[in-house]
Amino acid sequence: MRIDKFLKVSRILKRRTLAQQACEKGKVIINGKEVKPAKQIKIGDEVELQFTGGAVKFRILNIKETVKKDEAASLYEIISEDGN
Repeated sequence: MRIDKFLKVSRILKRRTLAQQACEKGKVIINGKEVKPAKQIKIGDEVELQFTGGAVKFRILNIKETVKKDEAASLYEIISEDGN
């Protein structure tokens, strides 16, 4: 699955276009490298998403094409949150 789609399906970001824009601006880092929206992810990847007010780092636990809202958080685990 592409990282932009994962960010939307997992509800980390609300829309896929926001995920694509974040990737294009260098705000999405997987395993220490900035990535483009088409980057394929796999279970175990560590993703860092940088926001204006900080960053969140999480590990991918599961990959599904669709998931219900209350199950979205089961796709990842938060490693660290840095909010300013």
